[in-house]
Amino acid sequence: MSTEQGSHSNYRRTLGTTALTAVGLGSIIGSGWLFGAERAAVLAGPAAIFAWVIGAVVALTIALTYTELGSMFPKAGGMVRYGQYSHGSLAGYMAAWANWIAIVSVIPGEATASIQYMSSWKFDWAGKLFDGKELTGTGLAAASVLVVFYFFLNWFAITLFAKTNNAITVFKVVVPALTAGALIFAHFDTSNVGSAHGGFAPNGWSAVFSAVAVAGIVWAFNGFQSPLNMAGEARNPGKSLPKAVVGSILIALVIYIALQVAFLMAVPAADLSGGWNTLAYKSPLADLSITWGLNWLALLLYADAFISPSGTGMIYAATTSRMINGVQENGHLPKVFGKVDPKTGVPKPALLLNLVISFIFLAVFRGWGSIAEIVGVATVISYITGPVAVMSLRRLAPDMKRPVKLKAMPVIAPIAMIFGSLVMYWARWPLTGKVIFIMAIGLPIWAWYELRKPWAELKPHLKAGAWMVTYLLVMAFVSWAGGTEFGGQGYLAQGWDIVVVVLIALAFYAWGVSSAWRNPTLVATEKEMAAAEAAEAAAGSGDPEASSEPSMAKS
Repeated sequence: MSTEQGSHSNYRRTLGTTALTAVGLGSIIGSGWLFGAERAAVLAGPAAIFAWVIGAVVALTIALTYTELGSMFPKAGGMVRYGQYSHGSLAGYMAAWANWIAIVSVIPGEATASIQYMSSWKFDWAGKLFDGKELTGTGLAAASVLVVFYFFLNWFAITLFAKTNNAITVFKVVVPALTAGALIFAHFDTSNVGSAHGGFAPNGWSAVFSAVAVAGIVWAFNGFQSPLNMAGEARNPGKSLPKAVVGSILIALVIYIALQVAFLMAVPAADLSGGWNTLAYKSPLADLSITWGLNWLALLLYADAFISPSGTGMIYAATTSRMINGVQENGHLPKVFGKVDPKTGVPKPALLLNLVISFIFLAVFRGWGSIAEIVGVATVISYITGPVAVMSLRRLAPDMKRPVKLKAMPVIAPIAMIFGSLVMYWARWPLTGKVIFIMAIGLPIWAWYELRKPWAELKPHLKAGAWMVTYLLVMAFVSWAGGTEFGGQGYLAQGWDIVVVVLIALAFYAWGVSSAWRNPTLVATEKEMAAAEAAEAAAGSGDPEASSEPSMAKS
């Protein structure tokens, strides 16, 4: 019996399309809608509208590669597994590490967002929670309580999680839509986008691209992967996963554009006297609501500043625990973190590990903006394995069942790789270098488990993963040497730097696909899935002997 068929078989396949869409939408609409509109406007001015569109296109393109993978391997923690299936332990571990860092850091980020909004309440004690840049000691304690609450809601049962999340998601969709509409009707000053305030793109289009990476936009749309990480609990993953992933991105895009337009037109002209980059609201949407006499909306926003981030924090507490299960099954964590409680279907040891890590992130990155930057770049690094893995597996395992298979994937995959590489470059130096360094911090864990293996066994994993290590080093160098508008040294002329990044993306995409191999994890998974299909077929024919085989329907 495999690990997946053992402890992981305790997962409950109870989530349908609606529940999974709520998981995706609930992940996308979290703290990003409370702060993203202002942060994007500070960087890009009115052109921030296009930053949201670009972010959605990037997320949707990359998500299409992952929906095929998610339907092929409907297992818990899916996003941390795909690189392992296609390239073995090194590439698989680095992708899993990047993905986990990007997701687990969102949990303290959501708690931080709630406390930052609370700091603008008209009470002395509330003002002492946030000093304008980061949480104070009192604010940190309050955020810690929220983090514990997120994990508490995940402790008892997946059905409780689903019911709670569905209710919260409805609230999270209604309130942002109501906020956008109310602000638009209260004050819609089109002169805000005029030449008096720098024009439509006051800081140039490079600022628009940077906003995609560091204004919380990538952070927001990254929520599309939450349904994939809970694929092990989907009733019909082949049909429900793609609908949930694509649907949640498109619904969220409409909401975010409406909020961005409402924010841009609601800012008082006096607040723009120094330009868009001087805005510094503590609670952007609530502050504007009070300015235009919408006190009822401000109260609703203060309430939702707990509900929206808490809903997202709860979802990410759930999905990160499933990711830990995936990392453990890949062979890079102790077996205890692969255990799932048989009564509740909850991976409690993994939940506790992520709780500890969330506290660490909360203590180190105390402001929403600093966490959003780290999450954005780490997210993009985790994205690059999807396009490579999906086409690699089409070459390595052409006969494997694919409930979702797009004819255009050979075109979509390299485009997704280009988009991911561009967003990483747009994040600006030195942030790109810092996050790539964080990726390197995780390598000792991989080394602990892998370097003790015989050279003949280890060598193919190193060879197959070399493309990803080299890619990150090259991208760090290009970010450092690139255009000054993206924080670089200016050795690459404007325009040509984009061309260089595109060529690098295509070159490493080709290298990555060609270096994939039929590693032991893929072979074992193929056998497991074949046995599951045989068991399902036997169950349908009434053959009791064959139906005694382990069923993937419970894995």
